[in-house]
Amino acid sequence: MISAASAEAGRLNRIYFMGVSGIAMGTLACMLKDDGYDVVGSDTNVYPPMSTFLEEKSIPVLPGWNPENLLKTRPDAVVVGNVIRKDNPEVSQARALGVPVLSMPQALDRFFLHSRKSLVVCGTHGKTTTTGLLGWLLESAGLDPTVFVGGFVKGWGRSYRIGRGPFMVVEGDEYDTAFFDKQPKFLRYKPWVAVVTSIEFDHADIYRDVDHVTEAFRALSRIVPNDGFLVVNGDDPRCLDIARSCPGTVITYGTSARCLWRLEETGVADGMTRFRVVSPDGEAHLLSFPLPGRHNALNAVAATAVCRLVGLSMEPLQSTVAGFSGMKRRQEVIYDEDGVLVLDDFAHHPTAVRETLKAIRTFHSERRLLAVFEPRTNSSRRRFFQKDYADVFRDAHWVGIKEPAGFHTIPLEERLDTVQLVQDIRKEGIPARLFQEGEAVVPSLVNEVRHGDVVVLMSNGSMDGLPAQLCEALRERCRRSHGPA
Repeated sequence: MISAASAEAGRLNRIYFMGVSGIAMGTLACMLKDDGYDVVGSDTNVYPPMSTFLEEKSIPVLPGWNPENLLKTRPDAVVVGNVIRKDNPEVSQARALGVPVLSMPQALDRFFLHSRKSLVVCGTHGKTTTTGLLGWLLESAGLDPTVFVGGFVKGWGRSYRIGRGPFMVVEGDEYDTAFFDKQPKFLRYKPWVAVVTSIEFDHADIYRDVDHVTEAFRALSRIVPNDGFLVVNGDDPRCLDIARSCPGTVITYGTSARCLWRLEETGVADGMTRFRVVSPDGEAHLLSFPLPGRHNALNAVAATAVCRLVGLSMEPLQSTVAGFSGMKRRQEVIYDEDGVLVLDDFAHHPTAVRETLKAIRTFHSERRLLAVFEPRTNSSRRRFFQKDYADVFRDAHWVGIKEPAGFHTIPLEERLDTVQLVQDIRKEGIPARLFQEGEAVVPSLVNEVRHGDVVVLMSNGSMDGLPAQLCEALRERCRRSHGPA
């Protein structure tokens, strides 16, 4: 049965998601399923964790892109992900049937956002962790928020929650909205509070350069209302630049003395990142965060600043921040046996790779760190970051570069030179190995891993199943070495 709130969205019942396995699309599909809608989707490449979650929610995923899917399911509305092109056969069929076609942000607003105050977390880096933490803090404080995040919150086992409170926390990215709407998605989320963690060049398939990216964020700052807030990283010159265009109140956070929220004295103790933060009133607060790295401490400061804007006090926030267990695929422990630790991480931008490795070293300074990186995004698999990647692996003791599926379909003159990258890493005195497209990684990696090692796997995709395969191979090696019980 559809809830009363859902009925206000236009008395729709069956919603069809094209590209349902994407994290944002899958999240919204599951939210609608929980809210009483009949949900079905289609896609061509489905992998965990979203594939597993869709199955658990009993959301059918049909093979895309077949016009017959629309004839069989007869949906009342179609939601399209930004991977869907206007000439997609299912789009053509939906139009022929006269079925309304919505972008994901349009659907999010129509079904959930329109009746809530929007807290939108944006930025090149850190937005998923910051969004998840902010939602966690508001829930723990009893504000019952609705949350839409681009990753699974470990404490929830999902990437969303539906609440009855006045606030909705939304992860907003700068990627385009749909084939019929080329504006960044975050411009469609009507922020009362917007957080911008950082601005760097990314998404080379839609942005010309970093100035083009900056203009997208400037447009975001301009739509913050007069009674709203823009919370920006005060250490980032581009964030400060776009803040000048904001009609609302600007709140800065960072490490510099000019920031209203100031991070100080970051350290590690008892498996926690410990840091001091000075609030705008000049009072110092000691916080502990279970995630490693200064960048994660800054994420926690940003979320704390937003919590104060909605009226929460510092004292309960301190204990709640310490209890946040993090996000899946963000330095997520997927194997910890026989003296070997394996982490799965979403890092793909050079800055994210560098900060992730640096953070892991702070927690495991006495252990050897092995990093396997797959340059899978439209930007990373091209030459835009050729020189940058050569410089970001300095905290690793061994590096593997894994070419992603479809890597060699990119024209040679545009493609990241992985051979040169491996050579450049070796010049830094770091052993490095190239795994060419289709080459098996697990056998060589298992031979390289020894007792005491930390292995981090970095990609924004499935890595062709490498994380699960590596864990199983390490367990098998452990069983062989210890013999029968």
